[in-house]
Amino acid sequence: MKLLLEEILPIFSQIMNELGIDVKIWEKQIGRSTVVDHGDISFPCHILSRHLRKSPEQISKDIVESFGNKLSHVVEISNLSGFVNFKATKNWISEKTSTLYKDDRVGIKKLKSTKVVVDYSAPNVAKEMHVGHLRSTVIGDAIVRMLDFQGHQVIRENHIGDWGTPFGMLIEHLIDLGEDLAITELNVGDLDSFYKQARLKFNSDSDFAEKSRKRVVLLQSSDTETLRLWTLLVDESMKYFNEIYQILGVLLTDDDLMGESQYQKLLPIVVQRLSENGLLENSDGADVIFLEGWHNRDGEPLPIIIRKNDGGYNYSTTDLACIIDRVERLDCDTLLYVVGTPQKQHFEMIFQAATKANFIDSNKTTTHINFGSVLGKDGKILKSREGNAVKLLDLLNEAISRAKSVIEEKNPDIKGSEREKVARIVGIGAVKYADLSTDRTKDYVFDWERMLSFEGNTAPYLQYAYARISSIFEKWNGQPSTLNNQKIVCQTLEEQKLCRQLLQFSEKFEESINSYSPHTLCNHIFSIASSFAAFYENCQIINTNDESTTLSRLAISDLTGRQIELGLDLLGIQAPKRM
Repeated sequence: MKLLLEEILPIFSQIMNELGIDVKIWEKQIGRSTVVDHGDISFPCHILSRHLRKSPEQISKDIVESFGNKLSHVVEISNLSGFVNFKATKNWISEKTSTLYKDDRVGIKKLKSTKVVVDYSAPNVAKEMHVGHLRSTVIGDAIVRMLDFQGHQVIRENHIGDWGTPFGMLIEHLIDLGEDLAITELNVGDLDSFYKQARLKFNSDSDFAEKSRKRVVLLQSSDTETLRLWTLLVDESMKYFNEIYQILGVLLTDDDLMGESQYQKLLPIVVQRLSENGLLENSDGADVIFLEGWHNRDGEPLPIIIRKNDGGYNYSTTDLACIIDRVERLDCDTLLYVVGTPQKQHFEMIFQAATKANFIDSNKTTTHINFGSVLGKDGKILKSREGNAVKLLDLLNEAISRAKSVIEEKNPDIKGSEREKVARIVGIGAVKYADLSTDRTKDYVFDWERMLSFEGNTAPYLQYAYARISSIFEKWNGQPSTLNNQKIVCQTLEEQKLCRQLLQFSEKFEESINSYSPHTLCNHIFSIASSFAAFYENCQIINTNDESTTLSRLAISDLTGRQIELGLDLLGIQAPKRM
């Protein structure tokens, strides 16, 4: 518990100084206790044995005696098996929770604003968004929300694939179909079929392939008619992407689009600057960069291809152009890329190349926020019954449908439009939370039954906890705003345990955003909800026959609800008042 540690440290530091122990020896040892029953903060004395020539047990006893009554109003201090344990007193917990209750930001401080660009989602024009896009989109959205709440200026960039050689065949296929039929086909959301038809014709029809290649040249030379047709493809695809973004409830809009097309004018500049820095080399007619420490499987130097032997640019060139744009035009301090783990090596090489070419300096931070895959119950990449990648739109619609059935069974009183609304909130929340509550670096198994369950670490469990708190205030028939100056008194163990969790909300938030790991916040919200369940079962909240106790427990409930609601909102998940 960070708040408690801050109160302990001044005196603890003084005692260590009196013992002649350098701060570098002990400062990383004191911290959150791994055994909750023993205390909130603990310090293992074993590391001091060598310096003090005493047993850990004796050292821990001496430290406890040195404290005396100096912090008796704050902690209970004990020693066990060579550990010094600090357990917050119920008075300290009560006072800190009362103070926290008055804070609109529930303990989360605003930081000095920096400018952060977050690159996420990144679908390809004229291609379906599949379940693989889910992770980038929801993880990126959660990180954006948390950074924004922290006070940073966040720039969202949706780096869509809207340029390159495939657009020659896509435009020619559009012409063959006719604009009206092509738009109809794209409007029904079957982008994969459109793309596959174009690819099939390109591979089987030499005349079509030749026209496609010529069309690419026209596109790159900004031919008016070709650009019009290209724009039509992009616009129709974006209608489909926006439908998914709207269902998911993410923040991305058309204003956040930064497609590959936006960087075309920068590509020659990338080549020029790399050449001026002496980084470009010729390899089989291609312009490449060889970086120190990178080799292929045969032990040969691994190149970053900047310009291919046919004069075309590679996607690495575009990524370097992105960095130039974000550093020089946007003047960003931090560049974040929410992209799958398979691209880990690519980004490490790009960041190294950008640094070596002086595109970025030591004042700028670049981070690849990688993530694992979504798996089926068979442990393999999630596929449809037909063996194809699962379409994201189909998956989200199924989530809403399944949630509707769950709500019908759980609460038949919720009907009509309200049921539809709640089912949407619960279904989409379940999908997003299942993703976000998993360590992003790991794969996770997509399991409908588990993610829609009202038990365990799931969105429905947290949403139901919030709804339960809302029902408490309906029964009380009062407004939380009347409790603003209420003093909270933690009498029972359940009250103390819950308030301990509430006091840690801000530090768990910080841990989560500092490591770009939404699952840390998820796990803490779940801990809060679990502690509230025990509090709810064991502590009468209203009608206690003691007004001060009633008001105190109402304030605890309200603070719990606020933290659950805020936590879910930071994850991009809504909390209904009725379920």
